[in-house]
Amino acid sequence: MEECLFCKIIKGDIPCSKVYEDEYILAFNDINPVAPVHVLIVPKLHIKDCNYVSEENILYISKMNLAIKEVAKICGVKDTGYRIVCNTGNDGGQEVPHIHYHLLGGKKL
Repeated sequence: MEECLFCKIIKGDIPCSKVYEDEYILAFNDINPVAPVHVLIVPKLHIKDCNYVSEENILYISKMNLAIKEVAKICGVKDTGYRIVCNTGNDGGQEVPHIHYHLLGGKKL
């Protein structure tokens, strides 16, 4: 998706404050954080939202889930606790049409 904001970030066309990266996942700090720790965990494959998860792309979803604990550890919230949020569609609050997790922590939520 050429017009997708997250795809542009993944390609390096738009800078980000990178927290974690591997061949499947990019995690970076949200530019409008709602908690002291607010990291977006994004697959490097464009998947619009939860309704588009399939057998063909499930590896990327699995890798996102595995990345959660690494990001939490890097951000210092693994032991204190954190929240994972995944918004889907307009009514669900999704602002960027590329599936992603919000990892929130650093305070009592």
